[in-house]
Amino acid sequence: MDFIFLAIPVIFGIVSVYLANRAVSHGCKRKKALYMQIASFCVIFIACFLCPMVAGAAETTEAATEAAAGAMGMGYLAAAIATGLSCIGGGVAVAYAAPAAIGATSEDSKNFGKSLIFVALGEGVALYGMLVSILILSKLG
Repeated sequence: MDFIFLAIPVIFGIVSVYLANRAVSHGCKRKKALYMQIASFCVIFIACFLCPMVAGAAETTEAATEAAAGAMGMGYLAAAIATGLSCIGGGVAVAYAAPAAIGATSEDSKNFGKSLIFVALGEGVALYGMLVSILILSKLG
């Protein structure tokens, strides 16, 4: 039974990615497909947040161990949010910095080192989020 609760968000995420790709290939605007994708991931997040059995599926009999399992599930959820949001932020930063760096390098090849630093700073945001999630996971285990 726990497998079903864990599989529902994964299946919903895969289906939403498939439907967004299909909509774009059939002529839907990319911006609208992106907004639909963000909305579907928000629905998945809310479903996982409201159903703690999805985040931490553990069957226990004592109230204290159930509370500990719920706290552990919320810790896993916090680590996932830290990694996910930092990767989204890093992706947005690189999406704006990389084309500007390519343009600056094409105009003057001396700007390559400077522009590479700005692209690497965007990547650093994702690494910091991953480090925070590793720290959270080390406290749980």
